[in-house]
Amino acid sequence: MYTLYAIPNCDTVKKARVWLAANGVDYQFHDYKKQGIDRPTIERWLTQKPWEDLVNRAGTTWRQLPETDRPTQTDDAIALMLANPSVIRRPLIESEGKIIALGFKPDDYQTVFSH
Repeated sequence: MYTLYAIPNCDTVKKARVWLAANGVDYQFHDYKKQGIDRPTIERWLTQKPWEDLVNRAGTTWRQLPETDRPTQTDDAIALMLANPSVIRRPLIESEGKIIALGFKPDDYQTVFSH
């Protein structure tokens, strides 16, 4: 089973969900706005990706952060993601504890979900 971590009103997430539905991929939706995110989950992701890959530095949430609040090390990034999950790059899709997709690119999804 796949878990898609995101916020529902994100345009990229909407595109990913349409692609998943069109390709018959079943998943559970984890809504950061309603369910938040916990430290163990973020720490598990950080064993697979550096924090710089997990934090969406191109998004509105990041751009609105004062320079002094932007993380420069892992502990600061964890604190930021816990306090403001909207800063996490999305969608993030996980299966059996492993990140299998981060962001949305149709070609990448075709490769990942064709197995």
